[in-house]
Amino acid sequence: MTDTAIEAAVLGKSYGRRRGWALRECSFRLPAGRVCAVVGPNGAGKSTLLALAAGLLRPTEGTVRILGAGPAEARSRTAYVAQDKPLLPQLTVQDTLRMGLELNPGQWDAAAAERIVREGNLAPDSRVRTLSGGQRTRLALALAFGKRPELMLLDEPMADLDPLARHQLMGALMAESAEHGTTIVMSSHVLAELEGSCDYLLLVDGGRVRLGGETEDILAAHTLLTGPVRDLAPHTVVESRTTGRQLTALVRREGPVREDDWQTTEPSLEELLLAHLRSPGAPALLTPSAAGAAE
Repeated sequence: MTDTAIEAAVLGKSYGRRRGWALRECSFRLPAGRVCAVVGPNGAGKSTLLALAAGLLRPTEGTVRILGAGPAEARSRTAYVAQDKPLLPQLTVQDTLRMGLELNPGQWDAAAAERIVREGNLAPDSRVRTLSGGQRTRLALALAFGKRPELMLLDEPMADLDPLARHQLMGALMAESAEHGTTIVMSSHVLAELEGSCDYLLLVDGGRVRLGGETEDILAAHTLLTGPVRDLAPHTVVESRTTGRQLTALVRREGPVREDDWQTTEPSLEELLLAHLRSPGAPALLTPSAAGAAE
């Protein structure tokens, strides 16, 4: 098994003159075995990035490697769940799981797939066309778990699920990664869904990767400073605001911070991400493990 799940080098995808570039000049590395959140606003390029990794789209420029191979060569080791959860509407739940077995001979984990279905109380003889959006999501995830992939790509997997189902899903994904070393990549534009569950982060905005790397390292590189209005050099300012004589700024630390000059606090992940989204001119940051393809 390779130690790299996804490696992109100057990766870009254009949909032509009318729609333009969905991704441009994306270079990053995702180590294997991580639970990675791909976050960003609607239309940022998250779905395009996952579809390129799944081999459903061809890059307009650059390359993407999956588990050390091209996306097509790695398809048998990858599971992908798209936003629209494409399933055959005429099949029953039981038939859908049987299809998963037939399409993945020798690697199908029936117990894992049936557990996901059972936890959602899906009747085996229910036809897909009669299922709710959340139930179809659960059935699509059952196919992904049953495949027992090395890399699981999930595009907005929790959008149709109720809070209890979301909690169950996150628990199942965390257990899957811990027990089998599966790399989990989940996209979302709802930051609260993924905070505390993912140890790796890709912030995609405007078709580019703005932040990438270990969640803890990205947080540790930033500080919220509060104090009298003054020069913030040598630190890189992500966002700042002034109220009277008081300055509050999120900075990327470039050296030590003088505690007698500033009150310092660690930002929450949501505060950090929102600040970067409000400041598109802030320079990108990739931690060392994420920067392999960018060097």
